[in-house]
Amino acid sequence: MVQSAIFPPHRVTIVGVLNATPDSFSDGGRFVRDGGPTDVGAALRAAEALLREGAHVLDVGGESTRPGAREVPAALEIARTRPLVEALAKRFDAPISIDTRKAEVAGAALEAGARLVNDVSGLARDPELARVAARAGAGLILGHLRGTPESMQQDPRFADVLAEVAAELGAAAERARAAGVPDERLAVDPGIGFGKRLEHNLVLLARAGELRRRLGLPVLVGPSRKAFLGELTGDPPEARDPASAAACAVAVFAGADAVRVHCAAGARRAVAVARALRDAVREAAP
Repeated sequence: MVQSAIFPPHRVTIVGVLNATPDSFSDGGRFVRDGGPTDVGAALRAAEALLREGAHVLDVGGESTRPGAREVPAALEIARTRPLVEALAKRFDAPISIDTRKAEVAGAALEAGARLVNDVSGLARDPELARVAARAGAGLILGHLRGTPESMQQDPRFADVLAEVAAELGAAAERARAAGVPDERLAVDPGIGFGKRLEHNLVLLARAGELRRRLGLPVLVGPSRKAFLGELTGDPPEARDPASAAACAVAVFAGADAVRVHCAAGARRAVAVARALRDAVREAAP
């Protein structure tokens, strides 16, 4: 297993979500209204709370990737995210990630102080994004997504979800390597909730460690407040943080290296217990 510069092996990395969008499924409109500028002051206060509660990385997004969401122009995405990334980089030491599928947006954020790029499409939307990350010496998280956010939940099918996701992420990693991104700056994300049914999400969470072993790369999971948790609990998005923490704990126990969440406090407690149990099992193994 490669030693990761993105997710240090001595901890489970908690990535805190900061969506500068008017329409994200859980927190859209918190920092930006449709057609208006980003409320950087409010976002900085939210970032401070996330870091205080245990987040290690701040993930900034300017385009909703919820099921059914339409793509927004790169210029609008940059207008929403660049001022926030610049302000965060000046205020905090924590690494900042830009959540985008577009090379142009990633480049602007990296120039403003971001250190990671989180591409939910796994380079399918814009292969140039890998070259932008490589030139900047940035980390790159490759997510699994078939189709687009607008179409991804239209009858998703897998014969073997773990094998197919691993193969497609492996191909994305090869494209990133070919563009100049070394393994120590790569991580993968199985795309929980991105073109997956309930049963697919459960398998990917419960077998996160197997995905890690197959690819030889660190694994980030992002179950936070996703619809499959609502299917299981009946809770609306704003009430799904306890279920999100439980899902994170399962994934970490199974071998995940990092979790992406809206509520860092609950995730920090959950993954601390999960990691301790995981380590105990490993130490007890013959």
